[in-house]
Amino acid sequence: MVRHVTLIGLIAFALFGFEAVKPANAAVPLTGEGSAAVVINLADLLANEPGLPLPVRQSYEALNAYYQEEAGPLLWIGSDRMVTLVERLSTAQVDGLDQADYPIDKLAEFADIAEETDIRGKAIIELYFSAAFLEYASDLQVGRFLPRKVDPNFFLQAREIDPLAALNGALTADDLNAFFDNWQPQAQAYANLKQALAEYRALEAIGGWPAVPLGDALKPGMSDPRVPALRARLAVTEGVAASAPPGAEELYDDELVAAVQTFQVRHGLEVDGVAGNQTMIALNVPIEDRIEALVVAMERWRWMPADLGSDHLLVNIAGFDLRFVRDGALTDHMAVVVGKPYHKTPVFSDKVQTVEFNPYWNVPASIAIKEELPKLRSNPGRLAAQGFEAVQGNRVIPVSAVNWGRYGPGNFPFQLRQRPGPRNALGQVKFLFPNKFNVYLHDTPSRSLFSRPERAFSHGCIRLSRPIDLAEEVLALQGGWSRERIGGVLASGERTVVKVETPLPVHITYFTAWVDNGQTNFRSDIYEQDEKLVAALAGKTIAW
Repeated sequence: MVRHVTLIGLIAFALFGFEAVKPANAAVPLTGEGSAAVVINLADLLANEPGLPLPVRQSYEALNAYYQEEAGPLLWIGSDRMVTLVERLSTAQVDGLDQADYPIDKLAEFADIAEETDIRGKAIIELYFSAAFLEYASDLQVGRFLPRKVDPNFFLQAREIDPLAALNGALTADDLNAFFDNWQPQAQAYANLKQALAEYRALEAIGGWPAVPLGDALKPGMSDPRVPALRARLAVTEGVAASAPPGAEELYDDELVAAVQTFQVRHGLEVDGVAGNQTMIALNVPIEDRIEALVVAMERWRWMPADLGSDHLLVNIAGFDLRFVRDGALTDHMAVVVGKPYHKTPVFSDKVQTVEFNPYWNVPASIAIKEELPKLRSNPGRLAAQGFEAVQGNRVIPVSAVNWGRYGPGNFPFQLRQRPGPRNALGQVKFLFPNKFNVYLHDTPSRSLFSRPERAFSHGCIRLSRPIDLAEEVLALQGGWSRERIGGVLASGERTVVKVETPLPVHITYFTAWVDNGQTNFRSDIYEQDEKLVAALAGKTIAW
């Protein structure tokens, strides 16, 4: 028996899961006039039907612009795009999204009955498909949440899709999947994460990896009954042989040591080849957690600016590193120190405008009062020897000439600063991109911290392991600045500010998962920002 569906039945099914009901009248064939009639009904539904789901109502302006103002043809009714969209949404996990966020079953049912329903029914089906398409297109390109809604330390500029461009793109694309592939973030880093996600999900499907019993550290050459479990674990992700040579099943041999070192590199651990406590803990992280980290990283890439700039700096807080990209290619990669968990380095994008050699350190008021004032009270001579001085208006005052016991919070009328010199906290150079957080890149006289695997020790600014190299690379973009010229300026000891002729984009990011040279890397969630995003994703409201 042929089934026909009315508007009432469609809304009942969509909102409450009721079975669609038959109308009294037969469906109207979709001729040219029929198509126009569907569009008229679309406009009426958008304007007057309160029972439409929230995503449809939220997309009113775009849907009205496409169907009414631009007189765009129907996208879904009478097209195989309906089936393609349902299939794409059914595999949303491939894109690091959640198919449960979309009304897949309802859309599949609507696709089955689209030809059998009347004009009014066709109109509501068209709206449902367009709204679901726009929701998925938005999730895929710019993410499911505004960054600041998830974490107040994310200050990336909120992005929105152009919904009318999306609808027209779907119309003109030869294939809807090709449209989505071009619509998603085009950064190679995103594509690498998507591939890694597929690989880790494939591992999950066959059982993931076995656990390794905890215990004393395994050192090269040792024999231990836990070694077979370690080998089995490393065979899954590091490519070691699943079986040891006969008689050496419990030997922690050179092959396993090399595999552990590779694993340690990928997870930001001390690379010593010793399977100690931290390495064992990382080995035993469930594959579900690693998949979660990849999904979170893909979401964060959707928050990033669509165009990073052919030349740019990319700082990864969780990875403790900085990358210099020139003409779209990675040309340098260096270790950095970032903010402590209670002095978080914020996530934002800006542009380097000046490079300052032999800088002063203008001590932020909070640091001056909380950290430096007690030292000034007890031993001002020590800070004087380190180059500190007080500034009040146009006066520069030796710190030893001030009775610091008279001052405190709410009563500190000085700018405390440190003169250029070998003990200056900013070292020999800093890179300024003026921002409300007072965050910048800079040198440091404290070099020992760069040898540590985790480097969250600053008050929020980013310390560079090779700042002079970076100065040379940044200033090479405008010419006239050789290594020798930079060396001469530094040797002078004079503060020198160089304006960057074409401001250089800098992106301060937070990724606990990424891919380098085909190797998937994971890091600790030092600021617990993954945890917040995972909670937000798990609680996402489905408005259908």
